[in-house]
Amino acid sequence: MKRRRTPEADLQRAVVTALRFALPKGAILHHSANEVTEAGPRGARRQAILVGMGVYPGFADLVVLCEGRVLFLELKSPTGRLSPAQEAFRDTVVAQGLGWALVRSLDDALGALVDHGFTTRVAATAGRIPR
Repeated sequence: MKRRRTPEADLQRAVVTALRFALPKGAILHHSANEVTEAGPRGARRQAILVGMGVYPGFADLVVLCEGRVLFLELKSPTGRLSPAQEAFRDTVVAQGLGWALVRSLDDALGALVDHGFTTRVAATAGRIPR
Protein backbone atom coordinates (compact mmCIF):
# COMPACT_ATOMS: atom_id res chain seq x y z
CA MET A 1 0.00 0.00 0.00
CA LYS A 2 1.36 3.38 -1.02
CA ARG A 3 1.64 5.96 1.76
CA ARG A 4 -0.10 9.27 1.08
CA ARG A 5 2.22 12.30 1.18
CA THR A 6 1.27 14.83 3.80
CA PRO A 7 3.60 17.82 3.40
CA GLU A 8 1.81 19.96 6.00
CA ALA A 9 1.81 17.13 8.56
CA ASP A 10 5.50 16.45 7.87
CA LEU A 11 6.25 20.17 8.29
CA GLN A 12 4.23 20.30 11.50
CA ARG A 13 6.14 17.39 13.05
CA ALA A 14 9.45 19.09 12.16
CA VAL A 15 8.28 22.46 13.51
CA VAL A 16 7.04 20.93 16.77
CA THR A 17 10.38 19.16 17.27
CA ALA A 18 12.32 22.36 16.57
CA LEU A 19 10.13 24.58 18.76
CA ARG A 20 10.32 22.15 21.68
CA PHE A 21 14.08 22.61 21.49
CA ALA A 22 14.05 26.36 20.78
CA LEU A 23 11.50 27.54 23.34
CA PRO A 24 12.55 28.11 26.95
CA LYS A 25 11.49 25.79 29.74
CA GLY A 26 7.90 26.42 30.77
CA ALA A 27 6.66 27.33 27.30
CA ILE A 28 3.50 25.60 26.10
CA LEU A 29 3.22 24.41 22.49
CA HIS A 30 -0.21 23.03 21.60
CA HIS A 31 -1.74 21.55 18.46
CA SER A 32 -5.43 22.06 17.91
CA ALA A 33 -6.88 19.11 15.99
CA ASN A 34 -9.26 21.40 14.16
CA GLU A 35 -9.21 19.97 10.65
CA VAL A 36 -12.55 18.21 11.13
CA THR A 37 -14.44 21.52 11.05
CA GLU A 38 -13.28 22.42 7.57
CA ALA A 39 -13.03 19.17 5.63
CA GLY A 40 -15.77 17.40 7.60
CA PRO A 41 -14.23 13.90 7.26
CA ARG A 42 -16.37 12.60 10.12
CA GLY A 43 -19.65 13.89 8.74
CA ALA A 44 -21.88 16.88 9.30
CA ARG A 45 -23.33 15.54 12.56
CA ARG A 46 -19.90 15.05 14.14
CA GLN A 47 -18.83 18.46 12.84
CA ALA A 48 -21.86 20.09 14.49
CA ILE A 49 -21.07 18.32 17.78
CA LEU A 50 -17.46 19.55 17.71
CA VAL A 51 -18.46 23.12 16.90
CA GLY A 52 -20.98 22.96 19.75
CA MET A 53 -18.16 21.84 22.04
CA GLY A 54 -16.09 24.89 21.12
CA VAL A 55 -14.06 23.86 18.07
CA TYR A 56 -13.46 27.10 16.18
CA PRO A 57 -13.34 26.94 12.35
CA GLY A 58 -10.04 28.24 10.99
CA PHE A 59 -8.20 27.96 14.33
CA ALA A 60 -4.43 27.87 13.83
CA ASP A 61 -2.49 24.61 13.77
CA LEU A 62 -0.22 25.48 16.69
CA VAL A 63 -0.44 27.83 19.66
CA VAL A 64 2.65 28.98 21.54
CA LEU A 65 2.26 30.35 25.08
CA CYS A 66 5.41 31.68 26.67
CA GLU A 67 6.36 34.48 29.05
CA GLY A 68 2.96 36.17 28.75
CA ARG A 69 2.93 36.06 24.95
CA VAL A 70 0.60 34.19 22.60
CA LEU A 71 1.48 33.21 19.04
CA PHE A 72 -0.73 31.31 16.61
CA LEU A 73 1.08 29.44 13.83
CA GLU A 74 -0.72 28.35 10.66
CA LEU A 75 1.35 25.77 8.80
CA LYS A 76 1.09 25.45 5.03
CA SER A 77 3.00 23.65 2.32
CA PRO A 78 4.89 25.87 -0.15
CA THR A 79 1.78 26.01 -2.34
CA GLY A 80 -0.88 25.78 0.39
CA ARG A 81 -3.43 28.58 0.72
CA LEU A 82 -5.43 29.84 3.66
CA SER A 83 -9.12 28.96 3.68
CA PRO A 84 -11.65 31.76 4.22
CA ALA A 85 -12.13 30.52 7.81
CA GLN A 86 -8.35 30.65 8.41
CA GLU A 87 -8.17 34.19 7.01
CA ALA A 88 -11.04 35.25 9.28
CA PHE A 89 -9.32 33.67 12.31
CA ARG A 90 -6.05 35.45 11.44
CA ASP A 91 -7.78 38.79 11.08
CA THR A 92 -9.66 38.33 14.37
CA VAL A 93 -6.62 37.45 16.49
CA VAL A 94 -4.41 40.12 14.93
CA ALA A 95 -7.13 42.74 15.57
CA GLN A 96 -6.99 41.69 19.24
CA GLY A 97 -3.25 42.34 19.33
CA LEU A 98 -2.23 38.68 19.39
CA GLY A 99 0.54 37.16 17.29
CA TRP A 100 -0.18 35.14 14.16
CA ALA A 101 2.20 33.81 11.52
CA LEU A 102 2.06 31.77 8.35
CA VAL A 103 4.72 29.05 8.47
CA ARG A 104 6.02 27.26 5.38
CA SER A 105 9.41 26.18 6.77
CA LEU A 106 11.37 25.65 9.97
CA ASP A 107 13.03 29.01 9.39
CA ASP A 108 9.61 30.68 9.18
CA ALA A 109 8.64 29.11 12.53
CA LEU A 110 11.81 30.20 14.31
CA GLY A 111 11.64 33.63 12.71
CA ALA A 112 8.02 34.05 13.83
CA LEU A 113 9.13 33.53 17.43
CA VAL A 114 11.76 36.25 17.08
CA ASP A 115 9.40 38.57 15.16
CA HIS A 116 6.86 38.33 18.00
CA GLY A 117 9.37 38.90 20.82
CA PHE A 118 9.76 35.35 22.10
CA THR A 119 12.98 34.38 23.82
CA THR A 120 14.55 31.39 22.08
CA ARG A 121 17.53 29.15 22.59
CA VAL A 122 18.38 29.28 18.85
CA ALA A 123 18.55 31.99 16.19
CA ALA A 124 16.64 32.07 12.92
CA THR A 125 18.72 31.77 9.76
CA ALA A 126 20.18 35.08 8.57
CA GLY A 127 18.47 36.48 5.50
CA ARG A 128 15.00 35.23 6.39
CA ILE A 129 12.31 37.19 4.63
CA PRO A 130 9.77 38.51 7.19
CA ARG A 131 6.10 37.80 6.42
